[in-house]
Amino acid sequence: MYEPVSHALLNDILDALSHPIARQDLRHFYTRLGANFYAIHSLFEHLYGHREDFQERITELTERLARAYLDRPEALQRIDMEREENHNWFLSQEWTGLALYLDGFATTLEGLVERLPYLQELGVNMVHVMPILRCPLGASDGGYAVSDFRAIDPRVGTVEDIRALAETMHARGMLLTLDVVVNHTSDEHAWARAARAGDKSRQDFYYVFPNRDVPDMFEATLPEIFPETAPGNFTWDESMEQWVMTVFNRYQWDLNYSNPSVFIEMLDIILFWANQGADIVRLDAVAFLWKKIGTRSQNEREAHLILQLMKDCCQVVAPGVLFIAEAIVAPSEIIKYFGEDAVIAKECEIAYNATFMALLWDAVATKNAKLLNQGIQSLPLKLDRATWLNYVRCHDDIGLGFDDADIRACDYEPYAHRRFLIDWFTGAFEGSPSRGRPFGVNHKTGDARIAGALASLAGLESALETDDQPAIDQAIALILTLHGMILSFGGIPLIWYGDEIGTLNDRSFLDDVNKASDARWIHRPRIDWERAERRHQPGSVEQRLFDGLKRLIAVRKNTPAFADFNNREPVDVGNPHLFVFLRTHPTMPTSSVLVAANFDAAPQYLDLDDLSHRGLFGRGPLQDLVTGESPTLFNNRLVIPPYHFQWLANPRGRSLL
Repeated sequence: MYEPVSHALLNDILDALSHPIARQDLRHFYTRLGANFYAIHSLFEHLYGHREDFQERITELTERLARAYLDRPEALQRIDMEREENHNWFLSQEWTGLALYLDGFATTLEGLVERLPYLQELGVNMVHVMPILRCPLGASDGGYAVSDFRAIDPRVGTVEDIRALAETMHARGMLLTLDVVVNHTSDEHAWARAARAGDKSRQDFYYVFPNRDVPDMFEATLPEIFPETAPGNFTWDESMEQWVMTVFNRYQWDLNYSNPSVFIEMLDIILFWANQGADIVRLDAVAFLWKKIGTRSQNEREAHLILQLMKDCCQVVAPGVLFIAEAIVAPSEIIKYFGEDAVIAKECEIAYNATFMALLWDAVATKNAKLLNQGIQSLPLKLDRATWLNYVRCHDDIGLGFDDADIRACDYEPYAHRRFLIDWFTGAFEGSPSRGRPFGVNHKTGDARIAGALASLAGLESALETDDQPAIDQAIALILTLHGMILSFGGIPLIWYGDEIGTLNDRSFLDDVNKASDARWIHRPRIDWERAERRHQPGSVEQRLFDGLKRLIAVRKNTPAFADFNNREPVDVGNPHLFVFLRTHPTMPTSSVLVAANFDAAPQYLDLDDLSHRGLFGRGPLQDLVTGESPTLFNNRLVIPPYHFQWLANPRGRSLL
């Protein structure tokens, strides 16, 4: 869009920059900057236009964009152009991700390069390397308290090693995902050290107050993120003799985005890692970016404007790079992190589908899909050119943030139901095979979340302890069913490292003083590579899980209906134990797939005649894509064993839902 005021300013800025940046061919930079500058100017003016230094700051922002573009390697610029040509590339069914802690998986970046063949053997082609930036040696919130945004933890490698990893992955057709923690820094960061030393400009990078007046106004409405270990949202700093906002932990200082210099610095850091070869940048804690007295200071409109501005700026320098929104919030809020456009993601192209994850675990505990079916229908429709990140486990806890209205619609009482789930997954409920731990217990409200390895939560640990073969078989079937759901739901499936071989709870964290108070370390394992070798031993737990998951990934990659084009339809089959949906590719309707999962401990059936009469499923020979065989039928009823699922090919007919 042409807008005379903003473009006149752009001409002045480019005039001023022409001498220091004059080199090479800048055609693509100027084209992209011109296309995006009106939006950039409008957003920057909305956020910071009231400041006297507005023009100085937007000039600085534009200069940073130019310098980042000039620093972008030619190989990455070629990737940008390829992805601009094929702008839906990330919606393909070919992508399967795996997230890992480097020290637990491969120790160093060089070690990760050596382990890439293992990941490719499984079928993984997108790797999320959890935070590896320089952090305090003690408590660092799992790497999310960053001391230097441009330096790698020397124990794992160097920035040069990141570039080498990215080049190797690109040569293998793999994507690299890296974190940028945008909400806060470590209190050991250079900005925080300067603030402590009395540097007013650096104190303005944070929320710093001389007394409790303003902090108390914030505290009236701010929730506590870690009530057990970090109650409250402000910390008194002795050397600065001021209160500083620390929403997560006392050693994590929240950045103040009402200061444009903070925005410019953090954007520059995002572009820095894009230029090292990151294909996807995971933006941590984006829901917290804007603080406002009298609110929960989450999901504020200004936080969305900041993300829109970051995306517009990234489009100028590195348009092939995607953003993940790490916002574990209610469905009605998470959908907003894609942006407000009708089609294109104007903020982040990818968002965590935490709702789906939590609903799957509800189905496991209740042995029915009532809340799963109800909750998925309440999940808002995403944008056409955006996608979910679907996962069963991750580095974080399992929150039970279901909508209370959905819980009541299933005839459950919200508080009692959540209490049941906590008891079930921590093994406190009689008969539960789960071996999880409570996390984030709030003794004021009774709320809690759940920590634990997938295999331990799914009953594999307890089954192995008692050498109960039927229970082992059941746990393996359940683990594969959960993965079958994230692989077929629509979006990018993300596997948590170790789950592919059934890694159990790791209780060694209790021996580390810096980790013992954080139960999430129980599911952040150190891979036993000797045990991983058992994936080649027929009949072993590791082989059954690894090869089972490998098969699912391979089938997914060859199933066009699993590409993510808002092409999923829920199917109500009248059986509360079944979760059923239809995937149909928009240009290949004959390649449709019916997905059906049974979460009960008893076999369940699906009436195919009923589906046919409703126009959901045509008659004729069927094939389970996973086994390649015809499914078990009795009187045209599909029999689904306990804790199993099927991907059925060749459903025909037009949905009437």
